[in-house]
Amino acid sequence: MPDRSFLEWPFFEDRHRQLAEDLESWCARELVPDHGKTVAEVDAASVKLVRQLAESGWLRWCVPEAGGSLEVRALCLIRETLGRFWGLADFAFAMQGLGSGAITLFGNESQKASVLPKVRSGEWLGAFALTEPEAGSDVANLALAAEPEGEEFVLNGEKTWISNGGIAGFYTVFARTGGVPGAKGLSAFIVEAETPGLEITERLEVMAPHPLARLRFRDCRIPQSQLLGNLGDGFRIAMSTLDVFRPSVGAAALGFARRALEEALERVTTRKLFGKTMDQLPLVQAKLGEMALQIDASALLVYRAAWLRDTQPGRITREASMAKLHATESAQQVIDAAVQVFGGLGVQSGMPVEELYREIRALRIYEGASEVQQLIIGNQTLQRFGEGRCGAQAKKLPGTW
Repeated sequence: MPDRSFLEWPFFEDRHRQLAEDLESWCARELVPDHGKTVAEVDAASVKLVRQLAESGWLRWCVPEAGGSLEVRALCLIRETLGRFWGLADFAFAMQGLGSGAITLFGNESQKASVLPKVRSGEWLGAFALTEPEAGSDVANLALAAEPEGEEFVLNGEKTWISNGGIAGFYTVFARTGGVPGAKGLSAFIVEAETPGLEITERLEVMAPHPLARLRFRDCRIPQSQLLGNLGDGFRIAMSTLDVFRPSVGAAALGFARRALEEALERVTTRKLFGKTMDQLPLVQAKLGEMALQIDASALLVYRAAWLRDTQPGRITREASMAKLHATESAQQVIDAAVQVFGGLGVQSGMPVEELYREIRALRIYEGASEVQQLIIGNQTLQRFGEGRCGAQAKKLPGTW
């Protein structure tokens, strides 16, 4: 059983503690990690998991009903718990939220009514189509074009590394409109999967099997009513959506790390080495101490960001980036340490720590690579320093220099 003392931190209310307890019981009872490795097997497992999460009511937390809002503390608690039990279950939950999150936050009532119930029920899988072959971290340089033509927009270009690509019922697509360069020229659209001109050109296989694809848009026509917000709002929509979900990426990494520590503790307290169990060796104790430290530091950053987003006005770009950066990077270190503790068994295919080792790697890249998070944090830190210095100078009276 993992350490759950963090649930007593002041970031949470009793309803969050009950949510964590209920989900813990459900996961232990219902989740049986087994997805195979072929594209077809992973697709089938992902669809089944989404339906399972929908039927049990968990998707209401990432796809709220009419009048509801996204609560980031709940998202993080759910992702941490699912991630600790099964990485693909976390993926299935997260993509329903990320894929539809822009519609929840910025869609009009008609758009919400036509898409969100299908996502919440598991009828449609969602997808967030931002990355392109030549524009991943550099979002402002997206090239996919959406040109107005009569009552329609015509989309031409490509997207790649799109999660749920090939099995999604719709895609939230970010494209360039009006030929305006940079971030100001981006807009967001809802594109249904069966729309003529949208094709899946490649299914992408990765080290931890997840459904991913490359998309091509060829004279893909969609009604103007499928524009999210206004023209030019795309960058703001994308970044605001990521503000909500980046802390939850950190939470998933935290779940992976907690599972790795669980596995390591079980190993060292039962495995004998040099005539004693491994937990009696100072080097092992030091390694366990560092793992525990990294986990608690990540949890503090993740749930601080989530609490701020839920309770305070304004953006949490800095805090979300800190949470995502630290939790994913430190989880990689914790899981690597667990593999080391297991020795040869740690790299044997099918062992929990070996699977965690493959699962964690992508989290340091998607939704903004670690290097991008460093840039964001640095930029935000400089901005706050500048604002603070200007404010201090404004308060000085003449002659007080």
